[in-house]
Amino acid sequence: MMVPVRCFTCGKVVAEHYEEFLKRVEKKEDPKKALEDLGIERYCCKRTIFSHVDLVDEILRYKV
Repeated sequence: MMVPVRCFTCGKVVAEHYEEFLKRVEKKEDPKKALEDLGIERYCCKRTIFSHVDLVDEILRYKV
């Protein structure tokens, strides 16, 4: 599904950082450091990014 555009708690825009975060984590960078480098420091914003599950590929297999 789509990455949440804003944090559910504080309303900060987090979607613009999601792809960069994934690239850094795939390169074995520490997730905590990657988020802080991207400017995401609040716990609620980190939760929004960590808890997102990308299900687009799963959903596209099914037809209505």
